[in-house]
Amino acid sequence: MPDVAFALRTATSEGRVAFIGVGGAIDGQANPALNAKVGDVIQVTLINGEGGEHNLAFPDQNVTSESVTKAGAGTTISFRATKAGSFAYFSALPGQRESGMQGKLVVAEAAPSAAEQVDIVMDPTKLPPPINRSGPETVRIDLESVELDGRLADGTTYRYWTFNRTVPGPFLRVRVGDTIYIHMKNDVDSAMIHSVDFHATTGPSGGAVALQVPPGEEKSIKWKALIPGLYVYHCATPMVAHHIANGMYGLILVEPEGGLPKVSREFYVMQGEMYTEAPFGEQGSQEFSVDKMLAEQPKYFVFNGAVGALTKAHAMKAKVGETVRIYFGVGGPNFTSAFHVIGEIFDDAYNLASIMSPPLKGVQTIVVPPGGAGIVDFKIEVPGRYILVDHALGRLERGLVGFIIAEGPENREIFDMGEQKPGDSGGH
Repeated sequence: MPDVAFALRTATSEGRVAFIGVGGAIDGQANPALNAKVGDVIQVTLINGEGGEHNLAFPDQNVTSESVTKAGAGTTISFRATKAGSFAYFSALPGQRESGMQGKLVVAEAAPSAAEQVDIVMDPTKLPPPINRSGPETVRIDLESVELDGRLADGTTYRYWTFNRTVPGPFLRVRVGDTIYIHMKNDVDSAMIHSVDFHATTGPSGGAVALQVPPGEEKSIKWKALIPGLYVYHCATPMVAHHIANGMYGLILVEPEGGLPKVSREFYVMQGEMYTEAPFGEQGSQEFSVDKMLAEQPKYFVFNGAVGALTKAHAMKAKVGETVRIYFGVGGPNFTSAFHVIGEIFDDAYNLASIMSPPLKGVQTIVVPPGGAGIVDFKIEVPGRYILVDHALGRLERGLVGFIIAEGPENREIFDMGEQKPGDSGGH
């Protein structure tokens, strides 16, 4: 059975004979490029559209069709693509290739298997512990910009630009009054200049003006953390939105004196958008689309960098009776989030991540703009699966979902599902 199938019809145009694509993406194109990937079984049907004698040859694949001699006659050939590259196809009858009957077969490398795909997802449990000291210090933070091919979805990869090889970059934790020494390195294999802008910084460009780092180079700056809060940091090299869309964002928490109220568990989650040329779900390596980014038409919405990043290997876990805190940010670059945990009410919600103001109480959903953040606390009262979403729920269908799996004893006074029949399913 073919993995990809094409149909070509012969036709005369302006005194020359050509192959014309029939159906699909090549419909109506003269001598169209036929696209496949290594390992595909390719089927090509040749249809005689004008009554001359023609055939179809793929010499690099050692395949030539029978000749078709009458209008409406057809023949079909099949072969497997065994190597990547651009290969000619043409009519092998005398003079026909020279008269215009030739095109290209373009074979891409096969997408890496799931086992081979690099996981760029930031583990939501990977946070440094709360700060346990009474006074400010000088804190060194090392960031490295690395460009790498990572898993966007099953069978789909993307060329990410990252801080420290994850999306988002590392969760950074300092104390108000600390002097922050930032050491920024750009990997020698990078193609782009990269930088970092800290929203927690008081100073021009959040430090980015001094941290534009070419590939293979390093730069440093110092700044003082003056105001407690949860802040976004991101690359600020033009085109800034392009660097952010490719994964270059993260969060830094500036703790107040005495720290935040203690909780049982902390999680780190950020939302972003991906702008690819191909539609959502397309297999193989995906290319960035600047036109779609400028038009604000993302093909993917993601938590922590990839489709389903927080549902399988990185699902969050908690226990009944524990208090949970989520540090949530939006890298963007364009869309605001209506962050919501299905089945929970936020006991405390620090609006816009302001921790100098009292938290809001009993909140269902928080609104976080691109380049913004929020903090929510809640207690797990009953076991089960709690689903993280942006309540612009169409985005769930484009990859934006996460799970908190809570274990522990039932509490039927608070929540009683009754007897469930096989096949019963919940809604919102």
